[in-house]
Amino acid sequence: MASSEIITMKKYISFPRVEGNASRQAHCDLPEGTFEREFGREGFFGPVSHLYHRHKPTAWVKWEGDLRPRAFDMTKIGKITSTPWEATPVFHNNAMRFRYWETSGKMDHLVTNADGDELLFIHEGAGDMFCDFGHLAFRDGDYIVLPRGLKWRLECKGTVKLLLIEATNDSYRLPDKGMMGEQAIFDPAMLDVPAINEAYKAQMDEKEWQVSIKRHNRFSRVTFPFNPLDAIGWHGDNLPVRINWRDIRPLMSHRYHIPPSAHTTFLASRFVVCTFAPRPIETDPGALKIPFFHSNNDFDEIIFYHRGQFFSRDNIHLGMITLHPSGFAHGPHPGAFKVGQAAARKETDEVAVMVDTRDAVEISDNASKVEWNGYVDSWKEKT
Repeated sequence: MASSEIITMKKYISFPRVEGNASRQAHCDLPEGTFEREFGREGFFGPVSHLYHRHKPTAWVKWEGDLRPRAFDMTKIGKITSTPWEATPVFHNNAMRFRYWETSGKMDHLVTNADGDELLFIHEGAGDMFCDFGHLAFRDGDYIVLPRGLKWRLECKGTVKLLLIEATNDSYRLPDKGMMGEQAIFDPAMLDVPAINEAYKAQMDEKEWQVSIKRHNRFSRVTFPFNPLDAIGWHGDNLPVRINWRDIRPLMSHRYHIPPSAHTTFLASRFVVCTFAPRPIETDPGALKIPFFHSNNDFDEIIFYHRGQFFSRDNIHLGMITLHPSGFAHGPHPGAFKVGQAAARKETDEVAVMVDTRDAVEISDNASKVEWNGYVDSWKEKT
């Protein structure tokens, strides 16, 4: 969902106004004793207002109903499977499927997703991927975009834990980087592609192989009397690509807290995938030092915590997932807010994957089994 797509589709009422005691620059120089809340549309890409409250927008004392902040501990899954089709479903809607997969060893079959592009994010482990286009090694922190219809399999070195994010009936694209230029965030030249190398040639054989194909979330199995991964060459630009978070150079400003949309890594028509990577914290005295309170009125926000300490959250550990549905304001936890006010930290060490989806997500029964039900109360001030 590129910003240009949103703007051309919709014409909003637009007449910026200022009322009462308010800062004229968002995220900076807040009126004394106030808490800023961003009230936005289209997931930080659309029209926005900023309100200055006397109390924290997250200072609730009681919450009833299913619409609430949610957290899930994927470290409690503990289920190793040999195929991505048995990965643990977490969230889904008509445009996206989000799954968590733990696997090991060598896949003895190939898989093909005919429902949409697949995005892999390697949380832990390393190994090799073999596909129609060749061989591609992978390690922790890698994103791998797999085009719809690709045949592929993994050979893991030990246990591998990863996310599978399907762009249902859609494809992944790079964001429009506008006046920053195409080399901003990461240069497209940094995208690695599979190679027809010795490792790829060595896996070719004349033995019987099966391909498991997923379409409409149902499965068919095709048997070949040889290994279908037998290409001797290719050319074109519809192919798998890999980028590691370590290759991402996040946008930053020492005087202004940049919104999550500036950290978009990939996008589809109805959701975006953003990467929060280590960066310096703002140094200007008047600038906010932590994420601002915000009402993301059109999107559900999913965050997977991969590495480091997420600097706006308390009580979250690696391998957890949070879901903040549209409909209420959210923002930093009390402990993180105090640390941000003290400006004790000079840089972040977090790495997290965020999926902002335009359509409300359904939560799977598997995820509900590992939910931390106390998450909604974690914004309450300690007394």
